[in-house]
Amino acid sequence: MRERERERERERDMEAWRGMCYAMVMILVIGIGDGQLADNFYSSSCPNVESIVKQTVSTKFNQTFVTIPATLRLFFHDCFVEGADASIMISSPNGDAEKDAPDNLSLAGDGFDTVIKAKAAVEAVCPGIVSCADILAMAARDVVVLAGGPSFNVELGRLDGLISKASNVPGNLPEPFFNLDQLNALFAKNNLTQLDMIALSGAHTLGFSHCGRFANRLFNFSTSSQADPSLNTTYSQQLMQACPQNVDPRIAVDLDPVTPQTFDNVYYKNLVAGKGLLTSDEVLFTNPASQPTVNDFANNPNDFNAAFVTAMRKLGRCGVKSGSQGEIRKDCTAFNS
Repeated sequence: MRERERERERERDMEAWRGMCYAMVMILVIGIGDGQLADNFYSSSCPNVESIVKQTVSTKFNQTFVTIPATLRLFFHDCFVEGADASIMISSPNGDAEKDAPDNLSLAGDGFDTVIKAKAAVEAVCPGIVSCADILAMAARDVVVLAGGPSFNVELGRLDGLISKASNVPGNLPEPFFNLDQLNALFAKNNLTQLDMIALSGAHTLGFSHCGRFANRLFNFSTSSQADPSLNTTYSQQLMQACPQNVDPRIAVDLDPVTPQTFDNVYYKNLVAGKGLLTSDEVLFTNPASQPTVNDFANNPNDFNAAFVTAMRKLGRCGVKSGSQGEIRKDCTAFNS
């Protein structure tokens, strides 16, 4: 009898051991990706990191407003190529890093400078603790707040990526001529929904675009219309004056012609009025599948703010690096090795 009981005990122990092993394997599998992110990730190792970054961003903003759209756009471009891993920050002597790709050449230097300065300030207090990827994510939130937008908690705990190649950029960033299906397909690759995409497009309430990105809407649009008929007539005439034919394609125009320095829902009101600068902006209103969301955001700023916060947190989870996939860079512009 005792022998039989001992045998049953051994079987129970084996079952428990198998269960523990299975649980550990599942934790490891599920933990890959954004599992290590937490709002309070640095509460013990660098408790003042958010206030340090915020102060640096504020100082930079006081020097130039461009800090705001430049930093926010830098975050988007980083997340969509290789994930939220500061791969956009790497400088290559060969000119073949992510930032050197044609679609990234228009990224304003003030965004890069904001992250570099914030990293230096953090390193002075917490050396080797906080990643450039996390600093960029915090800075993106901080510039939204400085422009009058909503505040939100930023999940932290990213590592800096080990890959930064210009050749990885094509096909991974939204183009100004994209239709709704193309936009949805690209955002879906990053686990973002149509609602997320429309909310994140609202960042175009800030910043500017270059004439070369929308000139096709102004001149020789079709055999029946010189300008894109979805453009407000007065607005298209204003754009033609700002960007006449054969003008330097690098001349910049505000994405939001009404409140270009305020984070608000006027971008969506512009779309309703036919004042979306890029084809990929105006299509959000002209396509029946996305129009109800645009109307909602145009009429209800709280709905827009809430959707934007949700989408920003989801964007920050894209392609998060952990373990041997990344490192904590000493210098945001160079791999440690």
